[in-house]
Amino acid sequence: MKNLKQLREASKYRIILTGGGTGGSVTPLLAIADELVDQYSTELSLLWIGTTQGVERSMVATYPLAYRAILSAKWRRYFSIFNITDLFNLVIGFFQSLIILSIFKPQLIITAGSFVSVPVVWAAWLLGVRVLVHQQDIRPGLANKLMAPIAKIITVSFEKSLLDYKKKSIWVGNPVRKEFKQYLSVARPNVSQAGQLPGVLVLGGGTGSESINNLVLSSLNELVKICKLVHITGKHTAVPLLNREKVANYYFYDLLDAENFARALSEADLVITRAGLGTLSEIAFLAKPAIIIPMPKSHQEDNAKYFGDCKAAVVLDQEKLTPEDFVKALSDLLANHDLMSKMSEAMKNSMKRNANAGLTHIIDRLLNS
Repeated sequence: MKNLKQLREASKYRIILTGGGTGGSVTPLLAIADELVDQYSTELSLLWIGTTQGVERSMVATYPLAYRAILSAKWRRYFSIFNITDLFNLVIGFFQSLIILSIFKPQLIITAGSFVSVPVVWAAWLLGVRVLVHQQDIRPGLANKLMAPIAKIITVSFEKSLLDYKKKSIWVGNPVRKEFKQYLSVARPNVSQAGQLPGVLVLGGGTGSESINNLVLSSLNELVKICKLVHITGKHTAVPLLNREKVANYYFYDLLDAENFARALSEADLVITRAGLGTLSEIAFLAKPAIIIPMPKSHQEDNAKYFGDCKAAVVLDQEKLTPEDFVKALSDLLANHDLMSKMSEAMKNSMKRNANAGLTHIIDRLLNS
């Protein structure tokens, strides 16, 4: 593996991508990484700065970029002693970032949020490196609020976010990974005519939603009667998963790589998911109707409300949801083919498309101006 000095000397363009902790801030950056590699080829060196133990390390492992980990902080919106100890991690992460940036000498830092990015962006400000911040969610997160004053440009997924960042902001949509493009024109056959059970994809999130995973397992005997269930539990899930016993019409994985996830999503008739924008963007790209169970008391509730208001998804309240209600909601939706079709069209139109090209154009302008 090349050291940072070798990476610096190997290419004309040097870009740092930074994000992690969960997969939400990772997937749009991976989509952009693919575009940049295609455009600049051997003229480009990419470096990812992430956390020491987040899911991003495994997610970026197959991409042509180097990886460096720094200590990361997290601000909890409740009293916790870790809010104090994490301040030390933030300071250490800042000095780690200074060293990395000083050696690698990037021309641009790109982030889509997450607290691991904050010390990197602050170090970039001190060293005079340009920063592009991408705002995925409807509600601006604290990390992006801390980085926004330093950013040269802030790209946003939704038009309403232009009001949050004023003159710095450009509406581009949210990029999707290249693996999904090959499935865009693949029409899934009407499973009811084929005499097959409909396919349902359940996403527990990159780090595993214990609530969704437990909801599925407590309802499993009823669910497998009405659908073929593919369950991606997440990497750090605490659910025992039936001690790995086989159940008819039920298939589970902790994580899938981009290629296999794109295939699983393309084959699904319906998706059950949290309300992370990276995942919802890929669901919208392939026009899949969804049941969204947002993380309570978080920015995900704003994301879910948007897709619910667009009639692209059914939004369920986790704190009120029982296994019986969950099965009924899923059963009623699968039985209503007309509603599913309308939701699919609404999901397709819910987000601005061609975000990859828009972001790549902005990055090219920043690199060459």
